[in-house]
Amino acid sequence: MKNKYILSALATCATFTLSAQKAEKPNLVLFLADDCSYFDLACYGSTDSKTPNIDRFATEGVRLTKAYQAAPMCSPTRHNLFTGLWPVKTGAYPNHTMVKEETLSIVQHLRPAGYKVALIGKSHVQPGSVFLWDLYAPLTKSNDINFAAVDSFINVCTANHEPFCLFVTSNQPHTPWNKGNQTMFNPEKVKLPPYYVDIPETRTNFCKYLAEVNYMDQEFGTLLDKLDKKDLADKSVVVYLSEQGNSLPFAKWTCYDVGVHSACVVRWPGTIKPNTTSDALVEYVDILPTFLEIAGIKPSVPLDGKSFVPVLKGEEKEHKQYTFSLQTTRGIYSGSDYYGIRSVADKKYRYILNLTPEVAFQNTEVVGRLFKQWQLKAQTDTLARWITNRFQHRPAVELYDLEVDKYCMNNIAGKHENNLILERMDKVLKEWMASCGDEGQGTEMKALERQFKNPDGSIGEQN
Repeated sequence: MKNKYILSALATCATFTLSAQKAEKPNLVLFLADDCSYFDLACYGSTDSKTPNIDRFATEGVRLTKAYQAAPMCSPTRHNLFTGLWPVKTGAYPNHTMVKEETLSIVQHLRPAGYKVALIGKSHVQPGSVFLWDLYAPLTKSNDINFAAVDSFINVCTANHEPFCLFVTSNQPHTPWNKGNQTMFNPEKVKLPPYYVDIPETRTNFCKYLAEVNYMDQEFGTLLDKLDKKDLADKSVVVYLSEQGNSLPFAKWTCYDVGVHSACVVRWPGTIKPNTTSDALVEYVDILPTFLEIAGIKPSVPLDGKSFVPVLKGEEKEHKQYTFSLQTTRGIYSGSDYYGIRSVADKKYRYILNLTPEVAFQNTEVVGRLFKQWQLKAQTDTLARWITNRFQHRPAVELYDLEVDKYCMNNIAGKHENNLILERMDKVLKEWMASCGDEGQGTEMKALERQFKNPDGSIGEQN
């Protein structure tokens, strides 16, 4: 009988020990916006945008000023983020795409360590056999985040003493820009980027977009409030990402800097020094290995990303020398039949290789009302003519000095003194492409094979 009591006590202690071990692992929380240009957040320099929650959050952690993603569109970006692997390597490089069946996602990496993993919001990843979320709650009918599902997931995990990884993925500020309070912004006073044709319709659209940026900021604030109210803020590592640039010309769908440059703010209480900044080059492909290191997990398979925990802890100031991006226009709505773009950047220069410069670039913006208004203005305005022409007709090679030209307006590839820079960047880019199995135009022409098809024949998981 005495042995029975001892065994029972040991079993109870083991249960408590296991629960304690689970509780000691930090929760991992990532909020992802949708089509938000990084410099349209107040804490990244905007004088017009109203983002109080993100701004406050930035004072509580580190604001990374040189964070980038591998593609300037939703689906390949999310696959890249959730797998820690380059888009061409997994096959997920066009839009509305899917990874190869044998790919491992963050779920398979975290689950053996006791983590529950949820995606609440916009998905755009396939196949389901790879992304086996413990909970997936899509956007509501009004394209809002299902915060009731957030509450339910957190409550279940905390009740079971299970650490969790929670991805909350907004649909804002993705078009049609019909959310938020537009009266907060004055079209006559907002400051437009120099690559926009400055007409009243541009200013009105930009204000609608800023209103939805503010709406997204409120969503992020709601998520932070929930962590606070459940006493989880100090037990959670929280990451905010803005995703690719907005859907106005020269951002989303392009490899110009604003297209692939992302806001990235990380809060890790007790580890990250509050109200700090870092200009270390980091990429979305680095998020998964960073989460794994924070969770004390060694990846079971090679990853393309590299953990930037040393940067977060302030132990290292640099992370990578180069960041890589690609754009596949084949398969996007109203896109050119093919228009492949590859790009590499360091802290100073962005090098862009347009695979088929003889083809006119086209996307939904080109066929939309606003760009047609720009073209109408271009008939009588020299600047408007230059802007609209350069958006659709690009040289084979582009080079920009990001230190003086963050908007990528002045292509310096044709200057003789930059030949060594071009040679270096081209060599690095080609080596990256080769390592991914990227054959350039050959890979572009296979893009449609990598798009996910629904049972009804439509292309792409729509939420």
